[in-house]
Amino acid sequence: MPRKANPALLKPYKLSADLEAVVGKGPLPRSQVVKKLWEYIKKNNLQNPANKRNIIADDKLLKVFGGKKEVNMFEMTKLVSKHLT
Repeated sequence: MPRKANPALLKPYKLSADLEAVVGKGPLPRSQVVKKLWEYIKKNNLQNPANKRNIIADDKLLKVFGGKKEVNMFEMTKLVSKHLT
């Protein structure tokens, strides 16, 4: 029997202008936001080559990451939450 998706995870959020500049227009569920963020990170080669869990921010991501130049992937999801309403 397949599991049903949790409706809370599918709830679309309004995105900040800074986040929309990276992932595109909202509203989007949190899972799609994270997926699109990773697409952007990989497309622009923003993972630290020495430690792939760290993301090096470009100009767009600096705004989303609150000015931090490098964050780990767990910290990234916390920082992105501030851009979802």
